[in-house]
Amino acid sequence: MSLNLQDIPRVKTITKEDFLNRYFKPQKPVVIERFIEDWPAYTKWSLDYMKTVAGEKIVPLYDDRPVDYKDGFNEPHAKMKMSDYIDLLKSEPTKFRIFLWNVLKEVPQLQNDFSFPDFGLRLMKGLPMLFFGGRDSYTFMHYDIDLANIFHFHFEGKKEIILFDQKQNKYLYKIPHALITREDIDFSNPDFNKWPMLKHAKGYKTELNHGEVLYMPEGYWHYMRYITPGFSMSLRAIARNPKNFGKAIYNLIVMRNFDNLMRRVQGQKWIDWKNKQAILKTNKAL
Repeated sequence: MSLNLQDIPRVKTITKEDFLNRYFKPQKPVVIERFIEDWPAYTKWSLDYMKTVAGEKIVPLYDDRPVDYKDGFNEPHAKMKMSDYIDLLKSEPTKFRIFLWNVLKEVPQLQNDFSFPDFGLRLMKGLPMLFFGGRDSYTFMHYDIDLANIFHFHFEGKKEIILFDQKQNKYLYKIPHALITREDIDFSNPDFNKWPMLKHAKGYKTELNHGEVLYMPEGYWHYMRYITPGFSMSLRAIARNPKNFGKAIYNLIVMRNFDNLMRRVQGQKWIDWKNKQAILKTNKAL
């Protein structure tokens, strides 16, 4: 048995009006296959190119170890020179990923390789973020703290993506005071005996190829697995739905600080309690 997932619709290209009416307003995901063929990045961006322009940079690396109370919010698990990291990606599977790497700050010349597309939403110009991963590395199922509208442009290789909207929260074993589900769920091959409520969740799936862009609506849960080594860039626009915007403010100002405080005060007990609560709350819905 597998998750109840439908394919994310695909279009070759799209006008601003069509995008706003068919996907943004109803808050539905879409893959646009040929939207960036006029970007220099479309032909230039590869792992080798990144090695050439950013090889000397020291990059923060993350793996899939469970959250530990000693870890700060988004604190890296290791650091490495970009050139060494890309050599590692190309030579063997590795769990190490680069996550939320600010292109503009780190390698300003990369700005010349792309433009900010006009989707009818105001994109945050200071926040183009890059994400890298090796074969079979993956991100936990999570949603972003600011519940932004996200445009995810993929480069080199192939990436598997699974999405859920916020209406599915009660089936996903969401961790309280956090933006993730239970980390021991393998969303690419879930154990329904252990996680029976996942059978009721309705979501979306796709595989992204070089040059394709995925639109993820506000607050959508996403799980991403690199089928081959590659990287992606995300551009974002703030949540327009007042409820989501309010949640984003709450997450940034209240939830994050409260969670950090509890980690300091209670240590691992706090993390263990949250993991237990995820099961109890989800099974209540049974």
